Amino acid sequence: MFNQKEGEFVFRRGPIFANVILADEINRATPRTQSALLECMEEHQVTVDGEYSRLTEPFIVIATQNPIETAGTYQLPEAQLDRFLMKINMGYPEKEDEVLILNRFLNSNPSASLEKVATCEDIISMKEEAKKVFIHPVLIDYIVELARMTREEENVSIGVSPRGTLGMLNAVRAFAYVSGREYVVPEDIKTLAPYVWAHRLVLQNGFINRDNKEQIIENVVAKTTVPTEDWTK
Repeated sequence: MFNQKEGEFVFRRGPIFANVILADEINRATPRTQSALLECMEEHQVTVDGEYSRLTEPFIVIATQNPIETAGTYQLPEAQLDRFLMKINMGYPEKEDEVLILNRFLNSNPSASLEKVATCEDIISMKEEAKKVFIHPVLIDYIVELARMTREEENVSIGVSPRGTLGMLNAVRAFAYVSGREYVVPEDIKTLAPYVWAHRLVLQNGFINRDNKEQIIENVVAKTTVPTEDWTK
């Protein structure tokens, strides 16, 4: 920004310099804004006039997207979609859950009394612990084989990228960690595959439905032989 008093341009940190970024209805952001997120999400840094500034760890981007409205929205580029580790479709809550939501908002707004449950140091520590989870070399091969199968599927223009296989590697180790295991099993990969990979597929013309992508991933998983080993070593 130009500082009129000093007569020079100065760098002012924007909202991207935070630990958790919530991009609400990200498809309403302009293509320029979406492009600005690419470097942040991949390199965890911001470059301005040839100089870069590191973002503070942990750095997490969470985005919401309205799947129905199209007016005033912009399609997310494939490069940006590939940088999101997962895409989870919320859907409608069960009746009991919806009743619970209403009861929570009867007399007050729960968000006004939120309390901290973890520090940045706690999250960084858990990330490091997840990296220690053992994954058998055969399962690494299984992940790559599944990804290669998506690239050969009919009606798929672009399959899962190497960034997608790396994302799966990190996701399954974290999933095993939060499940209380020190090793990855094939079921972890099969469970997470639609969430980690479906949004990364680029389909040929005429096959743009979201459900098609999830079905393609599920079909690939179903027809690929699952390896059998002692996954603890």
